[in-house]
Amino acid sequence: MGLGNVAILLMSASLFGQILGFLRTKLVNANFHALGPNSTDAYFAAFNIPDFFFYTIAAGALGVAFIPVLVDHLQNGDKKAANQLTSSLLNLLAIVMAIVGAVIFVFARPLIHDIVAPGLTAHQLNNTVIIMRLLAFNPLIFTISGILTSLQQSMGRFFFYAIAPMFYNLSIIASIFIFKHNVGITGLGIGALAGALLQLIILSVGLAGTNFKWSPKIFWGRKDLKAVLRSYPARSIDQGIDQIEGIVETHYARGIGPGNISYYNNANILMTAPTQLIGSAISTAVFPRLSNRLSQHRPDLFRRDFLMILRIMVWLVAPVTVISFFTRGYLARLIFANDSSQISIIFGFLTAAIFFNTIYTIISRWFYAQKDTLTPLLISIFTILLDIILAYKLSRPSSYGVAGLALAQSSVAAVEVTILLVIMVIRDHKLLDKDFWGHILKTVSVSGFSVLAAYAMVSIFPLEIADHGFVTLGAKFTLIALVTITIHISVSWLFGLDEVRPILTRIKRIILKPIKLQY
Repeated sequence: MGLGNVAILLMSASLFGQILGFLRTKLVNANFHALGPNSTDAYFAAFNIPDFFFYTIAAGALGVAFIPVLVDHLQNGDKKAANQLTSSLLNLLAIVMAIVGAVIFVFARPLIHDIVAPGLTAHQLNNTVIIMRLLAFNPLIFTISGILTSLQQSMGRFFFYAIAPMFYNLSIIASIFIFKHNVGITGLGIGALAGALLQLIILSVGLAGTNFKWSPKIFWGRKDLKAVLRSYPARSIDQGIDQIEGIVETHYARGIGPGNISYYNNANILMTAPTQLIGSAISTAVFPRLSNRLSQHRPDLFRRDFLMILRIMVWLVAPVTVISFFTRGYLARLIFANDSSQISIIFGFLTAAIFFNTIYTIISRWFYAQKDTLTPLLISIFTILLDIILAYKLSRPSSYGVAGLALAQSSVAAVEVTILLVIMVIRDHKLLDKDFWGHILKTVSVSGFSVLAAYAMVSIFPLEIADHGFVTLGAKFTLIALVTITIHISVSWLFGLDEVRPILTRIKRIILKPIKLQY
């Protein structure tokens, strides 16, 4: 499967997954309340600690530390080494995450009460503790899934990785209706646990034909395992720092007042959707290719492929950022019909983070493909400290309140990307040349027309007080988005941007492709 087809597959699956995730959150909001004893604050707060351990110990580190070494083995045709390395890492991390799960289960109450969300009422605290205990072993399940995913990605297999997360969302959606009138909001924890198991089953099916043979051993003597474990801590800590940001934001949001955990998390879900759709999907598809270029000792092709993807990402995320800002009220009311004004304000400040977080996904791969996990870690340590300081100052009642958390996140995302770009240019003076900046300048100019288009469409189809429901809001949002994207593509073609050519080529094929008639 070609790189373009892989990216399209992952973006399509990600789009459907984001729609399901959006629907999941909307249904949670519609069936439970942000305020009161059964507040959704409990649901959102419960995920913080399990997510922290998963992302710190397993998630991103698996891809950046494990895949490059695994790709080297597969490039050399050494399947035995690939199997032993995969088995060793799977067994080692499974033991660690099982211990982590037990710790989360036992200490759920103090973790919530003292760290994540102090000030919850007794009933809210009980709900949060129950949900967290149901999620306690999800990091173990996700870790096993992550190793199977990394193995399949290294072999160029992306289908099962693309569809597996859909079952996780569907399971939580089902749990809303199954448990709403009996166990209540804590039933969402059951749905999340069942969804994690379903996701693992789907990924296990994807092993068919890979010739992977699991061994119950940890091959401590393997040099490749030691190499993975050496590069592992830097990326793990880097990921953990990002999750600390989420815990700190939840802590601050709760301190501002009831319901703010739910409001901020809803806005954050809207922000992360485009990043997952564009950034994570494309960077995941291209990362094995980038690692392969370096394995082939072709830094010239590595540079060429990286710049091509970076330009495409900038071109794609620019109109998405514009649309997100101008339609923030429409999206907030879609996801949270009862009280969307606060979410709209928060999301407005988060739209800048959409752009910079998306760009970060590919910039970070530039370092990881070179097996450099230390540099992004050091930058992350600096930016998380900056974020904690800014979040504290900007979220005070005398400043921006809960929206200050969003402003801090966007500011820090911009700083992080800027610092990494400077380091990249210092290491490779040929990387960001005049041709690259010429393309970026054209994209910025095109984005100016996108801003005018979005502003005009919002003026023509404004958000009215009486606008509610998926049909009304969805229709207005779709019209605004379609016109803005059409203008973006059209002006890009007039400006001669290379990024628009594949899209126009595909459109031509669809329109001009002859239909075979049977006589």
